[in-house]
Parts: sequence; structure tokens; C-alpha cells
Amino acid sequence: MYYTRLPDPSEPGFDEQRHFSQFKKHNVVFNAWSNESHCDDHVGCLSLKTVLSGEEWYTIDRRRLAVRPGQFLILNDDQRYGCQVQKGEPAKVLSIFFKREFAGAVFQDCLRSEEASTDNPSYSGNDTLEFFQTLHPIGQRLLRQLGDLTAYLDRLGDHDGLTDERLVFLLRQLVRTYKSDVNGTGRIDAVKASTRKEIFSRVCVAKDLLHSAYREKLDLDTIGKAACLSVPQLVRQFKYAFRLTPHCYLARVRLHHAADLLRRTDLPVMDVSWQCGFDNPSAFGRAFKAQYGIQPAQYRRAGRSFGA
Repeated sequence: MYYTRLPDPSEPGFDEQRHFSQFKKHNVVFNAWSNESHCDDHVGCLSLKTVLSGEEWYTIDRRRLAVRPGQFLILNDDQRYGCQVQKGEPAKVLSIFFKREFAGAVFQDCLRSEEASTDNPSYSGNDTLEFFQTLHPIGQRLLRQLGDLTAYLDRLGDHDGLTDERLVFLLRQLVRTYKSDVNGTGRIDAVKASTRKEIFSRVCVAKDLLHSAYREKLDLDTIGKAACLSVPQLVRQFKYAFRLTPHCYLARVRLHHAADLLRRTDLPVMDVSWQCGFDNPSAFGRAFKAQYGIQPAQYRRAGRSFGA
């Protein structure tokens, strides 16, 4: 099922129970602009959340994280969450909800050998995946799949069978994300697999905070408390997981957003530095040149010269 507008619970005649019952029967795609929306408390099915423009805030396990362009979030079956597009900050929201049985069949196909699937094609076991509830970057393959899916739906309209064919390959891409996270747990310095998984989930909380609150002043104590890790443990395990220390990672995030503002806006360089969390414009200029090889103003001119 395909929707180009988000549901409005305040509309006369809106049947919330009927609306959400569809998620058990069909795969559902929302591709819609929202000027303001919120869902304070919802338990949903496996879903992929991203935005094509603006930002959408999610509340998961009492923590808030922002989904912005170039990022996506996977929510598991029966995950309780809230979401919000803030008033005055419109967002183009793309959410894909996967029917439980459909996703399970794709996961079985990914997890079982070709021989096992051929010998027992009607197998209906409980093979499933438990995803880490954390932000991920959208790679080129996934970006193409999402773009092709929405272009197809906009052009030809909703057709469950044809849409589901595309969603098979989209779910297979999410399995690759799952395996990448499993590899991330293997980089954690701990003996027990259960401990590695728990610590990885905590450093993911720290990572999500850096992405979501990059404009704010974030010291190690604040980051460590959010992730329930001591400062030494945070610094050590974060670097094992993501190859950078928290503040080096934060600097990368801030510089990425600064580069985006330089390309898209006419904000003065000083304002760009402040909006991206840099207190000192000179320090921002040095950090930007170290990352991109040229000064911010040169970067802006070069981007416009090539039509960026």
C-alpha cells in the first residue's frame, strides 16, 4: 500500500484501529511531506525510516535521535517509539513498514543455504533478525533502491505484487546492514559475545547523540552518561567500534553539515561555523581545510563553479 500523505488522527471519521490493522496485512510505504506531525506512543512492525528533506525526531527507549537526509533507522517488530516533525520545519518523510511474514520469509532466504531452501521450500521457521536501533548512513545501493521504489510508485501507482518484488531486494540490503553491525560488535574489546553486543549498543547510543545533537556542547561526561559508559570505557570502545574517538567523530559530523550548508545556502562562513557547533571560526577554518583540503569560502566557490 502506498500513501503520499501522513494520517491525521484529528480528521473526522479517522479510524485508528482500522488504519493500523493494514500493517498486518500489507507492506506499507509512506512518501509524504509533513509540516507538523507527531505520534507520542506507538508499537509498530519492522520498518525503515528516513527523510528526503528536513528532519524527523524519534524517541526510543527514552532517548531522542534525529533522522536526517543520508541516514536511516530500522525499527524492530514490536518496538515502542514516538516520532515528530516539528512545526515550521517541513520534512519529506519516507517510511516503509514490512509485514511480519513477508520480512521473515526474506530473512529465511538470506539466512538459509540455497540447498536447504531448495530441499524444503515450504519451510516456515522463525528465522528473524534483531536490528540495532541506531542511525545508519544510506549507501549508494540503498539510495538507488529507495529512489527507484518511490519513482516507480509515483509513476505507476500501487500494486502489491510488483511493489513486494522490489521490497525483497530492499530487505536483503537491510540484512547487509545487520551483518555490518554484527561485525561492529566483533571489534568491541570484551570476551563474552553478550557483553560485546551490549557495549556496541551503548556506543551506538553515543554515536546517535553525536549525530542528533551535533550543534550542542557535548563533553565526554555528557556522552558517557547518555551511553551508560565511563569516560575511559567510552573513548576506548567507541574507537574500537568506529575507528575514531568520540570528539574526532563529532568533528567529522559537524564538518559534514558545514559542507552541506556551504553548498546549499548563502550563510556567511562565520554563521555556518556557529550553526555546526564550532565556537571559534578560525578553528573551524583550520579543521575544514584539514578535512577537505581548502578553506570554507573556497569550497563554496568551487562547488558553484561545478554546479553543485
